[in-house]
Amino acid sequence: MCELTAISERRACRLAGLSRDAFRHEPVPTPATQALSARLIELAQVRRRFGYRRLHDLLKPEYPSVNHKKVYRLYQEAKLSVRRRRKAKRPVGERQKLLAASAPNHTWSMDFVFDALANGRRIKSLTVVDDFTRESVDIAVDHGISGKYVVRLLDQAACFRGYPRAVRTDNGPEFTSRAFIAWTQQHGIEHILIEPGCPTQNVTSKASTASSATNASTSIGSRRSPKLAMSSPTGGVTTTKYARTAAAGASRHRSSPPTTAHSKPTTQ
Repeated sequence: MCELTAISERRACRLAGLSRDAFRHEPVPTPATQALSARLIELAQVRRRFGYRRLHDLLKPEYPSVNHKKVYRLYQEAKLSVRRRRKAKRPVGERQKLLAASAPNHTWSMDFVFDALANGRRIKSLTVVDDFTRESVDIAVDHGISGKYVVRLLDQAACFRGYPRAVRTDNGPEFTSRAFIAWTQQHGIEHILIEPGCPTQNVTSKASTASSATNASTSIGSRRSPKLAMSSPTGGVTTTKYARTAAAGASRHRSSPPTTAHSKPTTQ
């Protein structure tokens, strides 16, 4: 306004509703704000596809008093807005190298495999494997498994084995959901992402999931019930309501003695 017109600085600041002190001295961020901005940039480089809301969820344990509006302002100042996906080659993200587990429940690896039934309906299989013992912690087969579904399965497995120190996953939507991130923060579990272009780091989980999906699709495809049988963390099979009813009917049928159409009662 002062450059385009001949009015004084005092009058221009009065018209703009700005104090002369704020006009002459630019605001300097506090050390706490600078630390928050540096941490926000660090998380944004690791989680490249996360917006400011998910980054705010990641910052909650370290900065509980910071609201989403301040995170959004720093997010815009650092120019961290997520760009629209293109077919160009994506930059290499920062991932942690694969480290061998040193004890049971040190690291759990999990992954998904998709298959189809005989009628063409898709099924989704989740396998959780202990990296140290190579033991299958849990196997779940269903038509759809979301982030909240994964959290419920892991809590169920933890009732028998306890929670792990870390979990290793890919960058799938189920493992980057807000429910899964909140679960890792709540129990103090480190979330390790596999290196880009290295799906073999989850090869144990992949192999276990592939074999379980094949067996499940073979057995489920021959049933009439649309429900699926879920395996429990203890190794047994927890059947659904329809499967339990069918099993009870089959047991009653086997326990009844066979009869023939031409049998006659014997008289003494």
